[in-house]
Amino acid sequence: MIKLELTNYDIFPKVFRCDTPVEVTIKPLGLHVAFSGDYTIQVRAFNEGNSQRYPERNNLKEYPVTPCADGCLRFTNTYKDEQEHYVDIVKDGKRVVRLSVYSLLPDLAGRYPFRGDLHMHTTRSDGNQAPAIVAAEYRKNGYDFLAITDHDSYYPSLEAINAYKDVPIEYNLVTGEEVHLEGNDIHIVNFGGKYSVNALMPGDHHMDVGDGKDLRSIDGECPDVISVEEYKNQVNELIKTLNIPDGIEKFTYAACVWIFNHIKKADGLGIFAHPYWLQNVLHVPESLTEYIMATQPFDAFEVLGGENYFEQNGWQTIRYYEDRAKGRKYPIVGSTDSHSAVHNRNALIASTIVFAPENTREGIVYSIKDFYSVAVDSISTELRIVGELRFVRYATFLLREFFPLHDELCFEEGRLMKDYVCGDEDAEKIINTISGRMKKQREKYFSF
Repeated sequence: MIKLELTNYDIFPKVFRCDTPVEVTIKPLGLHVAFSGDYTIQVRAFNEGNSQRYPERNNLKEYPVTPCADGCLRFTNTYKDEQEHYVDIVKDGKRVVRLSVYSLLPDLAGRYPFRGDLHMHTTRSDGNQAPAIVAAEYRKNGYDFLAITDHDSYYPSLEAINAYKDVPIEYNLVTGEEVHLEGNDIHIVNFGGKYSVNALMPGDHHMDVGDGKDLRSIDGECPDVISVEEYKNQVNELIKTLNIPDGIEKFTYAACVWIFNHIKKADGLGIFAHPYWLQNVLHVPESLTEYIMATQPFDAFEVLGGENYFEQNGWQTIRYYEDRAKGRKYPIVGSTDSHSAVHNRNALIASTIVFAPENTREGIVYSIKDFYSVAVDSISTELRIVGELRFVRYATFLLREFFPLHDELCFEEGRLMKDYVCGDEDAEKIINTISGRMKKQREKYFSF
């Protein structure tokens, strides 16, 4: 839901590099909030303490302003360190409105926030909507990137990509699959891989659509198909090199490593998914989960997603923070693991915000691997974010001050995407007309 303040006033840029002078514009959105006369802009840094009760903290900057010819207020200020800053508009000693901006350290400045889902299903496995429809429905809900990750199959993600290849949507549809190979029941997501791991050997993928390389890869380049027997031989040879301790399921663990290695070769992101998923008991033995977390053959951990009971996301979040306390550091993501994009309590249960230079497959994959991501929990109405504190603070600001405005544009494009794949002849024209708005919005609100 958009804050009332954001419906009455536009402030831009919202995000910029710290310790650099920045001119900020405040625009009234309607005659009912038009500016007239003299005002004072008061700026307070969020992290610097309460200077009203303790003036010695010097956490207040004031600027007298009057409306410019276009009706906007403008002022220039230098913003200290990486943090949120309150911008109060004051008239006759009374605050008219409080707005916010955010200053970033150099490593984060230049990275834009993109929200997406890395794990979900369609009718090509056990979901309820076709790939192209799922993609459109999630765009309507503010998602910037998405991968269809059907069980055993890579081609549905290509189906979603190809459905929109002839229209200029500003939405990053990425290849993906949930990998299930014989002798291993650990759920692993191949997000963004250039080729399918499932289709490296005969199975559902081949029976559904055949074994053409154009159906097994994004660019027609992928390894040859091997037999299940050869796969097992390779895993057993891998066991000999891994020094797996007694008490750990050797073939299962080595099969995970084999899969993660292939995802790396495919230039994808290998995600260890929902170890605390309950099937009466834990789906993955705790001893195996602990060994996987200790050795980290994966690229990212799905800390949130799938179910709304506490044992899954709650326990996985606790494990993440306990692992950090032990000195273990690994990237995290949040995903829905959705099987229905509409009329489903879990359809929007979690997401990932990635801070990336660009919204491309490579930009998202590499930025997650470089630890520029947080997982967002949407189970409760209260905001809950998992990740490093500096990124969580920034994401909190974005979810309050930026994403509600961003999501309005996403909804319009998503609705048109669905109309387009359902045969509406006017949808393509309108998509072409509105293309570029997301880029303009980013350039307006993020000054890098």
